[in-house]
Amino acid sequence: MAARNRFRPLVAYRAMRTLRENPDDTAGAIVVIAALSGNSGKRLFNRFRRSPNAERILREKRDLYDLLADVDGLLAMPEGSLGRTIGQWFVREHIGAQGLAQASQAANQRLKLPPAAGEEQVFSTRLLNLHDVFHVVSGYDRDLRGEIAVLALTFAQTLNPGIGYLLFDALRSEGWNSETGRLIRQGYQRGRKATWLVDLDWEALLPRPIDEVRRELRLGPPPVYEQLRSAGAPVLAA
Repeated sequence: MAARNRFRPLVAYRAMRTLRENPDDTAGAIVVIAALSGNSGKRLFNRFRRSPNAERILREKRDLYDLLADVDGLLAMPEGSLGRTIGQWFVREHIGAQGLAQASQAANQRLKLPPAAGEEQVFSTRLLNLHDVFHVVSGYDRDLRGEIAVLALTFAQTLNPGIGYLLFDALRSEGWNSETGRLIRQGYQRGRKATWLVDLDWEALLPRPIDEVRRELRLGPPPVYEQLRSAGAPVLAA
């Protein structure tokens, strides 16, 4: 997310009301996060720029979108690889990288944000596309509980207050000791234990065995939990 936002609690409140009515409103979730991000995006970008892989990623203007949008290319990767697993997940869930990009664009229009530019644009686009990668590499699915768990993992990695608010709202609604609460705590703990995922050379990791990648990044095996699908969620493909 771009770091140019001031806190906009009223915008977040309105988007949150809509999101509670339609939990599949990805653009609404992005609006809530962006409206409450404050300067956290700038701090995250500055941390990224000091990381080992940043100079090459920014110089080459690496964009994960093209790789993730090419589902056939992902499915052509080795059996059991991270990339192939992502492709299979896209097919099973009837989604793709295009959907997240469209939701982000819709959110920016609702917020009336100017587009990011230069290195910040490269970084913000890469961070956005890592959301789906985080889903698959962590083993949290696209159901409601899986979404909030991957956000908890992302919060541990980014400390974005907008994401923190979504977690707080879910805990307040579902309860600390609920299955959702357990997954939020688990996702946050896994994010704290893992290596920093934001600056990794994901292009090199995609063809590698997913189990090996999980071990190397200290994410551990995929969790077992009872999924909770929204009424509007698509029927999973075979």
